Amino acid sequence: CCGSGFQQAAPAPAASSADDGMTWWYKWLCRIAGVIGGVSCALAGLWNCVTINPLNIAAGVWMMLNAFILFLCEAPFCCQFIEFANAVSARADKLRPWQKAALYCGMAVFPVILSLTLTTLLGNAIAFATGVLYGLSALGKKGDAISYARIQQQQKQADEEKLTGTLEEQAL
Repeated sequence: CCGSGFQQAAPAPAASSADDGMTWWYKWLCRIAGVIGGVSCALAGLWNCVTINPLNIAAGVWMMLNAFILFLCEAPFCCQFIEFANAVSARADKLRPWQKAALYCGMAVFPVILSLTLTTLLGNAIAFATGVLYGLSALGKKGDAISYARIQQQQKQADEEKLTGTLEEQAL
C-alpha cells in the first residue's frame, strides 16, 4: 500500500537514444563515422607504435584504445569475442549526445597533445568528427522559418502593447 505510491511518484529513468531527437539517418551517420574513426585510429595508432620515441608509442597505444572504445560503443558486433561488449554498447546508447560528444572529442584530443604528428592528427580526425556530429545533435533541431516568424510577430505585438500601455498611463 505505502510502496506503490512511492513507485508511481519515482522519476522515470534517463531518456534513451530513441527520444534524443536524432533522425534515423543521422544516427546511422554518427555510427558509420564512429566505425570509420575507429578504423583510422587503429591503423594510425599501429603505425605510430613503429618508432623508438616513447611519446609516439604512448600516443599510438592510446589511439588503439580509442579505436577499441569506438568499436565497443558504436559497433558491438565487431567485438563479439568480448563478453561484456553488448552491455557496454547498451550503456553507451543510454548516454546523451553531448556526453558522447565530450567522450569522443576528449579521447581524440589526448593523443594529439601527447605527440603532435601528422599521423596522430589524421588518425584522430574522424574520431573527433564523430564527437562533433554528436555535439551538433545535442544542440537540437533548427526551427523552421514559420515558427520563427510567429515568435517574432508575438514579440513585436507584446512590445507594441507595452508601448501603448505606457503611453496611456502617461496621458492620465
